[in-house]
Amino acid sequence: MCSTRDLAFVTCQTGDAVSVLDIEAGDEIARWSVPGKPAGVAVSGGAVFTVAADSKTVRKHDPLSGQVLAAAELDGGPIGVAHDAARGRLFVSDWYSTRIWVLDHSSLQVVAELAVGAAPAGLALSDDGHHLASADRDADQVSIFDAETLRLRTRLDVGSRPFGLRFAPDGRLFVGNVGSNDVTVIDALNSEVLATVPVGDRPYGVAFARGRAFVTNQYEDSLSVIDLAALEPMAKLETGEYPEGVDATADGTRIVVANWFDNTVTIFDAESLSVIQEIDTCDGPRAFGTFLLEEAE
Repeated sequence: MCSTRDLAFVTCQTGDAVSVLDIEAGDEIARWSVPGKPAGVAVSGGAVFTVAADSKTVRKHDPLSGQVLAAAELDGGPIGVAHDAARGRLFVSDWYSTRIWVLDHSSLQVVAELAVGAAPAGLALSDDGHHLASADRDADQVSIFDAETLRLRTRLDVGSRPFGLRFAPDGRLFVGNVGSNDVTVIDALNSEVLATVPVGDRPYGVAFARGRAFVTNQYEDSLSVIDLAALEPMAKLETGEYPEGVDATADGTRIVVANWFDNTVTIFDAESLSVIQEIDTCDGPRAFGTFLLEEAE
């Protein structure tokens, strides 16, 4: 029987690096040099994609060695990233313009551009591959595209300054609004806002496990827990200083939070909500995107 392990690929902006962490062992097992202040990250389809904002460089890395398999310099302000492995596409948001680049995921060559609202930040692809969503921060809106045809399906008003977002396993879209300290819940299929849920101060990233949403609150050093059935807050957990990226292990048992100012990740038990451990990282961990990968040993 093949065993697996969960690896975290944590982009460290001030450290110009990626920390590779073995979550079960609680160790940093590798550190890759990634120049240009990397923040955005997407891990899927057997590859790790990083976005370095200062050098405007998108890279595709081998997840085992960290070797750069392809790289491209974009002409705007690349920040958020999402990978559509099934269709061979990589999506990158342009913070300085109202667009999303569509790249070929092998060559990283631009094949199309999608128009969005001002200052797009986070990107998310639904689990079923049907929808691509963009958090258009300065427009206080979300743009949702058909991921197959790349046609715009809808634009919906959300809270103030949406930044991070992610689709829940049931297809609902959860959007963290850093300006209004809440999360907008959207039915993407029917283009409808379902609820607005209060969280902590300056919500940033969203992840899901055990019938719950987990939202990092940057200015509060905390993690809000939302009941997915009731769409109500159920707990608030203490994290390290200035939590940003958050992701769940493949089996849904653990939540991993990157603490930008502490140079650590905090690992929570997704059921009991207790802290399991902390792991040191390189300097300035942000992990903006999906950064956990289940690897066969």
